[in-house]
Amino acid sequence: MVRTATSADAAKIAAIWNPQILETVVTFNSVPKSVEDVAVMIAQRPCFLILEIDEKVAGFASYDQFRGGIGYANTMEHTIILAPDASGQGAGRALMLAVMDHARAAAVHTLWAGVSAENLVGVAFHKSMGFKTVAVLPDVGRKFDRWMDLVLMQKHL
Repeated sequence: MVRTATSADAAKIAAIWNPQILETVVTFNSVPKSVEDVAVMIAQRPCFLILEIDEKVAGFASYDQFRGGIGYANTMEHTIILAPDASGQGAGRALMLAVMDHARAAAVHTLWAGVSAENLVGVAFHKSMGFKTVAVLPDVGRKFDRWMDLVLMQKHL
């Protein structure tokens, strides 16, 4: 079941997000999210959804404006993170479809993904959801003492 996240979900979301931050290249960020950080994001982002499987939070997706300024008001960048045991069960697809539906209803014109080039599963997933690679930015992210490329992917809604 996909539903809108509430502040009561913040600890569960942080518990899924922080291992990805600390142990993987899914994100270039290396600073864990506090429960308070996540609660603020839930309150401030135009869309923050969670997926529950067997009444357990199995993943989340959200979006926010791609860049500041009114000229980007209809261009959003999303985040999608799954619990490790939710991969390969359609959880990512369910969350992404819900995010795209929400974005269309909110008159979002284009949705962006910034995916680590080392996250081959993430790149393939976005391609399967209709995102197109529009740029590869070499050596823009740094994590685990090395530089990494960022793949920018776009989907017109």
